[in-house]
Amino acid sequence: MKFLFVVFILTTMLFAATEKLIIDAKHFETNDATGLTIFTGNVKLLKVKDKLNSQKLEIYMKPNSKGKAKQPIKYIATGNVDFEIHSNGKIYKGRGKKVIYNPNTQEYTVIGNGYIKEEVEQRELIGEKIYINQLTGNARVVGKEDKPVRFILNIDSGSNN
Repeated sequence: MKFLFVVFILTTMLFAATEKLIIDAKHFETNDATGLTIFTGNVKLLKVKDKLNSQKLEIYMKPNSKGKAKQPIKYIATGNVDFEIHSNGKIYKGRGKKVIYNPNTQEYTVIGNGYIKEEVEQRELIGEKIYINQLTGNARVVGKEDKPVRFILNIDSGSNN
């Protein structure tokens, strides 16, 4: 089991080239045949400045060709998920019941009581589902009939009192 963990960490480091992906958890399991790796229990992920905390983290890996490292194609975090993402000079802090990240498209989906605050411009998004694309900067929020979308923006009134 230790060997598999070391192999996983080494392949992740090769994928990141100059970036380290560090994951701490109480439990770890992987299945090379399916490409699924699961961390459970007080999961803490750190990649450069980005952070994610959850109770469970599933990483789906692209099957590798001989001699090449596997590449993550999807991350799914569940259970008390909170995160901090640094992108294009902005800092996003948020939480939700479930967070899905697709590294190929650099898209985040926050599901279930989603909340994201952009720290630099002090914007907040609240909704049942929040979609953010790091490449385009586009965001989309979906609410429920009884729980509409909320957008909060601090506006400078222009007065210099």
